[in-house]
Amino acid sequence: MCATRNAYRWVGSRPVRPDGLEKVTGAAKYGADFTLPGALYGKVLRSPHAHARILSIDTERAAALPGVKAVITGADLPDHPFEYSGPERLALNFWHITRNILAREKALYEGHAVAAVAATSASIARRALALIEVDYEPLPHVIDVERAMAKDAPLLFEDMFTRGVEPPPTEPSNISKRVCFEMGDVKAGFADADEIVERHFRTAPVHQAYIEPQACLAQWQGGKGEIWTSSQGHFAVRNLTARLTGMTIGDLKVNPAEIGGGFGGKTVVYLEPVALVLSRLSGHPVRMSMSREEVFKATGPTSGASMTIKIGVCRDGTMRAAEAILRYQSGAFPGSPVMNGCMCAFAPYSIANQRTIGYDVVSNRPKAAAYRAPGSPISAFAVESTIDIAAKTIGMDPLEFRRLNAARIGTRMVYGPQLAHGGYVETIDALRDHPGYQAPLGPNQGRGVASGYWFNGGGDSGATVSVNADGTLTIATGSPDIGGTRASMAIMAAETLGIDYHRIRSEVADTQTVPYCHVTGGSRVTYATGLAVIDACKKVIDDMRARAALLRDVDVERVAWENGHAVPAVDAAGGKIAEFEPLSFQEIAAKFSATGGPIAATGTVNAGGQAPGFSTQFCDVEVDPETGRVSILRFVAAQDAGRAIHPSYVEGQIQGGVVQGIGWALNEEYIYDEASGTMSNPGFLDYRVPVSSDVPMIEPIVVEVPNPNHPYGVKGVGEVSICPPMAAIANAVADAVGRRMQELPMSPPRILHALNHRQDPEL
Repeated sequence: MCATRNAYRWVGSRPVRPDGLEKVTGAAKYGADFTLPGALYGKVLRSPHAHARILSIDTERAAALPGVKAVITGADLPDHPFEYSGPERLALNFWHITRNILAREKALYEGHAVAAVAATSASIARRALALIEVDYEPLPHVIDVERAMAKDAPLLFEDMFTRGVEPPPTEPSNISKRVCFEMGDVKAGFADADEIVERHFRTAPVHQAYIEPQACLAQWQGGKGEIWTSSQGHFAVRNLTARLTGMTIGDLKVNPAEIGGGFGGKTVVYLEPVALVLSRLSGHPVRMSMSREEVFKATGPTSGASMTIKIGVCRDGTMRAAEAILRYQSGAFPGSPVMNGCMCAFAPYSIANQRTIGYDVVSNRPKAAAYRAPGSPISAFAVESTIDIAAKTIGMDPLEFRRLNAARIGTRMVYGPQLAHGGYVETIDALRDHPGYQAPLGPNQGRGVASGYWFNGGGDSGATVSVNADGTLTIATGSPDIGGTRASMAIMAAETLGIDYHRIRSEVADTQTVPYCHVTGGSRVTYATGLAVIDACKKVIDDMRARAALLRDVDVERVAWENGHAVPAVDAAGGKIAEFEPLSFQEIAAKFSATGGPIAATGTVNAGGQAPGFSTQFCDVEVDPETGRVSILRFVAAQDAGRAIHPSYVEGQIQGGVVQGIGWALNEEYIYDEASGTMSNPGFLDYRVPVSSDVPMIEPIVVEVPNPNHPYGVKGVGEVSICPPMAAIANAVADAVGRRMQELPMSPPRILHALNHRQDPEL
């Protein structure tokens, strides 16, 4: 449900999704659907070891196999200097990235790509992989984040010295980076508190679990490259692949496919550089796709973590001090979202004295990748669980406790800026007023509350808007449509131009057709790309006014635009300053040849002014005391959307994030054999995501506190919905059985253990 409605004609409406027909009929083309005449099949050889030095790779027998057209190793990709580039929170190091694409000195996790082949059939390609001889020197491995931080842990990189530590360390370790944010006097804040709650929490790595595996088609021809791929950002694929293969950006064209889910996991490249080099060496197009096992073993889950949270609270409910120590697994190469976790941990709250410390830790696992509000759900689980304990310690309702301490406009954030937007308190009030919040509970049932925060994104986007002679409109952007952005772009264009939504076609175009667009991620597209579309539409309006002035023989200053028509402008008193018959959008479009030629415009932005996302959720659970199974009885999620451009899509984003949070809380985890360092559950039979019988009807409450920096009040909605569910469920379980679960997932065996060990002080 939406908390408010508005007076717009199209913004806030629920038209049928423009890509729906193709998807339900199977006509939509995904990454694995593309081919070209003579295309070869590409396959990747992967390490069976969790950690091993690569002494040699002999590809001679594989290359000699009939039907094999190319074989490559890491030596066939250009190397890169060891340097970090870009903002610290999103820094890239191409020395690391190229070694994740194809291993060089070491294989650092089971499934690490070591070599690749291209052959005339998939079966020949598989036979060729078996003929590649790799001489490995197995090395000790480390899987757990705390063990990886130990001084005697096996080192993944003998020359890795922790960044962010003063003085710089003299001994190498697996700790890539330390970050710290602090404000106020934390020690004094804890001294002023009446109660101090401190707990330790752990989460397991979980995968984004998109249905469509990574897949692409690449062609090298005449010194130029072309790729067809399913991704969250084909401009990012272009830039990364060009850099990794030594191309200039302008010589590489990337075509977007439809995407069968990404959730952050398809903002990086795995196959595309490999396929392009195979194509260059073979002279043929090359198709590649991952198996489900490869997806699990070789593409980024989000981090597992170990966290210690400490909160000091007064008996009146005021939080006086807070501290979080976060240890995030980055996988085999640095780059976990631990900085995000530090910045988001206490962000929903006004706490004068706080400190967050984060450690980015490498271990022999696949390199971590973004997963929906990367870093924030992990720290939210620990912080929101501790807040629940603090509220109960002083006997305060958990929603009232959060409302009392809620961040408001002007609240100083631990990472520096003051909060410039509201919306959090409104999500709390939406739940407090919900009839289900006071509904009675039965035996073994409990109710839990939690909140979450995400920055939301802005950044670079571009769009083109073209007017057709019949008055229809075509929008082209470079933002892959994952959450309904084709519809939201068309809705905002219709609202801006004053024309019918159904006369607009919204497309996602290739990298040579439209201006650059950053990835579809971080909840940025409806905001940033939407601003580019609106900017282009405003230019079209100005052009249409000029053409109407020509057709009506008046000065353009005497022409205004209203409800899709060029009309006489009015003065301050409301009187017309010209007399002429209005001209409709369609009438002006029909005469474009007589008034100066085609009507089109481009909009580009480097968008700032985005507003963060807040979500507060409550759920009711029932715990079976004999099996430990948790059943979700009710789930209500209130989220500030700014203004819902297409409410059905907003509700779907909220529901989707909650479902993924339920899986993260109760079922999902990477299970490793400690002795071998290999993954035991690389498939959907053993890595269990929620199915329909696992979840109730999830009730979304769309709170609308418009962002004044956007013409229609947009705030991103795709990320923050996944931040609260794990803590909300953990708090509900604690309410149901009186045992505090501090490790995810809260699987039946773990809950049974907690029920059978009630004397354990940690529970």
